[in-house]
Amino acid sequence: LLAHQFYYKIVMDVLKHVCESHELEKKNCCQWPKDLRTCALADSVVRTRSVEMSLSKNERTVELSPFLKSSPSVPLVERLLDECSIEFPFKRTNSAICNLTRDGEHLTLEPSFCAMADEADAVGEGRDAVPMLPSQTVKPRFVSRLDSIVSFAGREGDLVLPRSQIGRCLAVFTSGGDSQGMNAALRAVCRMGLYLGCQVYFIHEGYQGMVDGDRYIREATWNSVSDIIQKSGTIIGSARSKDFRTRQGRLKAAENLLKRNITNLVCIGGDGSLTGANTFRQEWPELLGELVEKGRISAEKAKQFPNINIVGLVGSIDNDFCGTDMTIGTDTALHRIIEAVDAVQSTAQSHQRSFVIEVMGRHCGYLALVAALASEADWAFIPEWPPPADWRDILCTRMQQAREQGQRVNIIICAEGAVDRDGNPITSNMIRDLVVDRLHYDTRVTVLGHVQRGGNPSAFDRLLGSRMGAEAVLALMDTSPDAESCVIALDGNSIVRVPLMQCVERTQLVQKAMEEKNWDLAVKLRGRSFQRNLETYKLLAKLRPPTEKGNLSGGHNFTLAVMNVGAPACGMNAAVRSFVRNALCHNCKVLAVKDSFEGLMKGNVQVSLRGNLNLNFPSWSLDEIWSLKEMNWCDVSNWSMFGGSFLGTQKSLPTKNIEKVVEQLRNLKIDGLFLIGGFEAFHSCLIMAENRDKYKEFCIPMMVLPCTISNNVPGTSFSVGSDTALNEICNLIDKVKQSAIGTKRRVFIVETMGGYCGYLATLSALASGADNAYIFEEPFTVDDIKEDVRVIAQKMVKGVQRYIIMRSENANPNYTTQFIMQLFSEEGKGEFSTRINILGHAQQGGSATPFDRNLATRMAAHAVEFLVGKCREFLQADGRVFTNTPDSAVLLGMQARRSQATPIQEIKEKSDFVHRLPTEQWWLKLRPLLRILAKHDSIYEVSAVKMDLK
Repeated sequence: LLAHQFYYKIVMDVLKHVCESHELEKKNCCQWPKDLRTCALADSVVRTRSVEMSLSKNERTVELSPFLKSSPSVPLVERLLDECSIEFPFKRTNSAICNLTRDGEHLTLEPSFCAMADEADAVGEGRDAVPMLPSQTVKPRFVSRLDSIVSFAGREGDLVLPRSQIGRCLAVFTSGGDSQGMNAALRAVCRMGLYLGCQVYFIHEGYQGMVDGDRYIREATWNSVSDIIQKSGTIIGSARSKDFRTRQGRLKAAENLLKRNITNLVCIGGDGSLTGANTFRQEWPELLGELVEKGRISAEKAKQFPNINIVGLVGSIDNDFCGTDMTIGTDTALHRIIEAVDAVQSTAQSHQRSFVIEVMGRHCGYLALVAALASEADWAFIPEWPPPADWRDILCTRMQQAREQGQRVNIIICAEGAVDRDGNPITSNMIRDLVVDRLHYDTRVTVLGHVQRGGNPSAFDRLLGSRMGAEAVLALMDTSPDAESCVIALDGNSIVRVPLMQCVERTQLVQKAMEEKNWDLAVKLRGRSFQRNLETYKLLAKLRPPTEKGNLSGGHNFTLAVMNVGAPACGMNAAVRSFVRNALCHNCKVLAVKDSFEGLMKGNVQVSLRGNLNLNFPSWSLDEIWSLKEMNWCDVSNWSMFGGSFLGTQKSLPTKNIEKVVEQLRNLKIDGLFLIGGFEAFHSCLIMAENRDKYKEFCIPMMVLPCTISNNVPGTSFSVGSDTALNEICNLIDKVKQSAIGTKRRVFIVETMGGYCGYLATLSALASGADNAYIFEEPFTVDDIKEDVRVIAQKMVKGVQRYIIMRSENANPNYTTQFIMQLFSEEGKGEFSTRINILGHAQQGGSATPFDRNLATRMAAHAVEFLVGKCREFLQADGRVFTNTPDSAVLLGMQARRSQATPIQEIKEKSDFVHRLPTEQWWLKLRPLLRILAKHDSIYEVSAVKMDLK
């Protein structure tokens, strides 16, 4: 489609739905058809932000049709709004997402996605740019590509009809180094392709299989990808091909693809593999011509398939590809590294050893940096940030000081590509020899090697591979012959499409900057997330507070309190550690409150004891004498690796003894409060904010960090602790699946925690390959359960002869887990048996995942900056802090790709306090994908957005 036609389709779809919905819903407003008759609008021309078009009306709808000639704008919209005072909300169509807003007398329609904006280049950060006119050309405001790469929204959640692409063929292959999560991507590509009616092929052994053809290119079926989502590596093999790098090799590959009418390729690999795919696409017309000349294909065949479409998925454990927040396999590699470091801690503690852990990352230090941040390592060596010239002296001094303060363990993490300021390699053996020769410490080297590529994929990588694989197929179906090849990327929690070669060029610029020893540029090119991780690591890796205190507090000594509220969740301890050390860096006194508001009301303060001799395994939290403690730098050493809550946590709210809470805040002279927890923490902060008029002690800066396995706190997309819970659930389901496969013809109903929130049930079902998930947000009836019985019966005959259903604990008060089991047992007599697994509090256990540790650490650092900044801003003449502005009591959440502090009272309007839920939840758009990949008859659309707008 031309860009003009694309916009016409958007506008017509949106206005058609708006017209229909207002006749059905807006009974208190004027009737839409009547308004059209009384507005007396003649057929004319209207100019929108995107394109000119002609507007006409009939008895039922407003129609917009193409108008390619130039014409003056006329105020039709204003005249229409005079008759129809209607507010237009955010709308989703099968073409794009559009924003229909009414501002005064103007109606504005803004498409948020332009698939054909090939002529528009990156502007600024690029991600928030509005679509351009098809004829508009924008010059980039930068010479080198330092800004973010332009990305376009994917179709995740949009309407996709089954069997709408019958007759089309696509193939998928993996190339280069393998990574965990590739199988999840293969499964999603295969099943989404089959759902659309495409013929799907697997190309085995990467590009070499494409060159060799024959048995290496096989048609895939639904069962080809059964029970692979939890497996590491790639079931179709991967290889680096020398033949494909030659012209003759690519000519043979083109011939093999044409034999099977394959002109759509999904490439899963690194930047080298994706660059090769793009080169293949550019040479395709020439290759066809050569094949015709040599008589290897007919002219009709060449004319029938003049182009080949390429979409890339980045599979790399190094996370070295620019344009995406995470690559497939990175999170699992971090799991293997952190598991190894945690395991090493015990033997190092016993023998007072130092360990140098070598991790992968020849050209990228992401793994080493994030692993050091999550494991509280003493030092990290990465390629992008070489140590200073005297690093040997600094390292030895730091390790010696740590031992003098009682630390028995030293962990150093070194990327395999680490270099010094002159570009000379720094190896793990070199570091070991330095420590042994100078300090005479017992030091061992552990090279993790390919262990980092193995093991079951994490829940994050399974979800990422599934979402990217499905989007890759949709992108192939949308691609036009002259469109640029794209890569499917992760932007925050959204799946987007980014231009392939722009990403490759940006990735190559990083390597060039390092070769030129331009280290600052290399770090900058890695992106904002990498920079934030590096800055946080440099601060928290110190042994004591930096001497340059007061840079935020302005020389004042504020008292900040931190407490955990709600149910325990992994990541709480990491958040407290980060908060304490960041606050001490800004010359603040930190009071740790034990057992939430119950401990605060006791008010028994213990002054911190300097020189703690047991820095590796915290035990002071078991002391029942105190309820508050002034924290020092060493009190929180090695907290990140432990789950649960060392401070203790309760679900009590401050309403019961609010006067006692107020008294303690006054006596302790607390200037700022940091609450870490779930819905109770949010509710507690709201209660205090709403009582500011009555109690001036609540007129202090307050911040909430969502930390709960349920992920049910409004104002954030992710809560600290939910990733760990998902991984625990997936591990348990993997074991359940083994039992189901062994016994055959068995159905398991697995009940998860989460209260009324279906986040854990839905995402664990998608990540583990479960067949369905019953949740409160999507009401279900006994007919839906009986439909599952029908699907189960079919699967027992043709499928893997097992069926797994997830159910959130409060999905339905009547259709309980026991009821569903009894119904299945009755309906499935003689065909299958049913068992129940209630996972319970095992979901709260274990060590925090790298994702939760890193998120908690970074968010707590943001919290300190916010609280100290507000304390300084609202410091009164008498030395007390007083503020009652809405933006001084906030919730710090992840929204889009950034952390954002939202006033707590604004979030109140988006909360369901009865069921303890947000009113809007982003993950609901993943539920149709769950049903598609489980072979349910489903339309791929957002569950919460019905196309009839009811």
